[in-house]
Amino acid sequence: MRPARAYIGIGSNLDDPIRQVRRAFQALNGILASGCVAQSPLYRTAPVGGPPGQPDYINAVAALDTGLTPLQLLMALQTLELAQGRTRSVRWEARTLDLDLLLYDHLTSDDPRLTLPHPRLHQRAFVLYPLCDIAPNLNIPGHGPLTELLARCPPQVITRLDSAD
Repeated sequence: MRPARAYIGIGSNLDDPIRQVRRAFQALNGILASGCVAQSPLYRTAPVGGPPGQPDYINAVAALDTGLTPLQLLMALQTLELAQGRTRSVRWEARTLDLDLLLYDHLTSDDPRLTLPHPRLHQRAFVLYPLCDIAPNLNIPGHGPLTELLARCPPQVITRLDSAD
């Protein structure tokens, strides 16, 4: 059986966010039966939603080939978040690491624990730009071609970082 291709959104705005995102890229390779096959450049973005006064986020996307089921992968991602100091007390609060399972092959799911594709993926520049960097021809189930979603995305402040940042 061939592995599934999953796309993981990565974000951090606490405790040296650039380092947190880079550590997450490395940690993805440690997930059982999985391997990171592509990683986007890093982007700096203003927070979307949540309490006011949060610092900017560093965001990226990784492509992962995995033999895990979607729920197994979600549990592995949450374990990585905890290992990097993630706490969950207030929705959309500042965080050391946020790992979102954006897509899992072409699967759609409305499971109470996991919605696929990620429910707000198509509205967020901080996901669409890095996703387009690594998979420009991707078609998002239920939403259409990634390039069209990017063209229709609500305006958001987003800055691609140089590799030295």
